[in-house]
Order: sequence, then C-alpha cells, then structure tokens
Amino acid sequence: MSYQPTTYRTTNTLAVVSLVCGIASWTVLPVIAAVVAIICGHMARGEIRRATPGAMDGDAMAVIGLVLGYIQLALFVLFLLVFFVFLLLGIGMVSQFLPWHWS
Repeated sequence: MSYQPTTYRTTNTLAVVSLVCGIASWTVLPVIAAVVAIICGHMARGEIRRATPGAMDGDAMAVIGLVLGYIQLALFVLFLLVFFVFLLLGIGMVSQFLPWHWS
C-alpha cells in the first residue's frame, strides 16, 4: 500500500480580508472598508494566480469582496453627485428670492 502525501490547500488571507471588508463597507465603514476590500481583493487574486495551481483557495471570496467594494464606491460617488447637483439647484432657486438678486 502506498501513501501519497497530502497536499493542504490554504485559503488566502487577503481574500478573507477582502470579503470581510466588502461586507463591512455595507454595514460599518462605507468608504474606507470599500477601498480596503478593493485593494486586498486585487492583491489576493494576484497571489492566487502566482501560486502553484491548486495550492491556494479564496478566489471566489476575493471576487465577492471586489464586487461589494466596487458597488459601494460607485453608489457613494453617485450619491455625492446627486447631492451636489441638488445643492447647486437649491442654491440657485433660493437666490431668486433674495432681495439682492442680480438678474
């Protein structure tokens, strides 16, 4: 009977950090955790690609962290854009009722 050596597949730590920060970006720290999720997700995917094939798990976790982070950042930028547009429109409308209106 021959025994084959057991190969252990490790889970990439950065992939776990990316997933946790991606979830945290929706619950606790919207912008900071989203940026950390994106950075760690890209770093984790690079490490997994460079590792020996089949030696490292976590690609799916890294991708989920990336998706959560990118969606959170996109929604934050969209929110800021809408906020400033409404702020500018509001200032423009209010200025019509001021006594020193210039037009």
